[in-house]
Amino acid sequence: MRQILVCLICSLWLMANSTPPSLGGAGVGSQVVNIWEDVPGHKRVELTPYTLPGTGHVAVIVCPGGSYFWHDIEVEGHEVARWLQQNGIAAFVLKYRVAGVPAFITHYRLLWRGNRYPDPQDDLLQALRYVRGHAEAYGINPDSVGAMGFSAGGHLVMSAAELFPQDERPAFVAPIYPVVTMTDACVHKRSRRALLGDSRTGDEALRDTLSLERHVPTDCPPVFLVNCLDDPVVNWRNSVLLDSALTAQRVPHTYLQYRTGGHGFGASETKGTPECRQWKEQFLKWLCSVPITP
Repeated sequence: MRQILVCLICSLWLMANSTPPSLGGAGVGSQVVNIWEDVPGHKRVELTPYTLPGTGHVAVIVCPGGSYFWHDIEVEGHEVARWLQQNGIAAFVLKYRVAGVPAFITHYRLLWRGNRYPDPQDDLLQALRYVRGHAEAYGINPDSVGAMGFSAGGHLVMSAAELFPQDERPAFVAPIYPVVTMTDACVHKRSRRALLGDSRTGDEALRDTLSLERHVPTDCPPVFLVNCLDDPVVNWRNSVLLDSALTAQRVPHTYLQYRTGGHGFGASETKGTPECRQWKEQFLKWLCSVPITP
């Protein structure tokens, strides 16, 4: 009976995470692309562009959350991209590799590798390379490509700002209610297990590497950080740790801490609270002040 249930859940997950062809053309003359298509030995990883007419636009790669196990692809992905596009910003939704529901309900990765670090980070790095390499076709400025992520996606974009080669980092990052630490008591254990893999959850060196409050570089790109004190999923202290580290390294950043809003509101007009939904307007204002090439 348990095996039947596992198979059913896995089938439903695969159906929910398949991207229909109709998502192509989300922007002007755009279609879903496989960023690893020309790289042998890699799985399919999809990027959905939301482009704009004209040239020289600022662009944002959007990384939805989901504890590194799955994707909240609509609320924290496509809905965010549509909002950015409506405000004159090109957006690209990245469906990066995650551990998956089978890895969540079983511990098969004790025996097989599965998806784990650095797979999501490799996907974001490749997405940055792909978007910049196709900047003319997408009508964007290759020097103005940032990244925005939610929850575990926030950890992903912030790891890009810290761990990627200096010349390949995003121009700016916006971690929204992010997972930050892999060592502190406020760690989001589900995301840690998904990212590290079951066979490496006790690896102290890897935990340290992926605890982003410990590795903020002095040349970190500008950061726009948001979270809520009543977040029931990712402890609010994650963002405080990151804010303190950014401040210590004198990295240009804005930290908005709201009293209410919870978790998972993305760019929704109904989820969260009126207070936390202010982050969108504040982000647009902040972006105008970031010293990137317009």
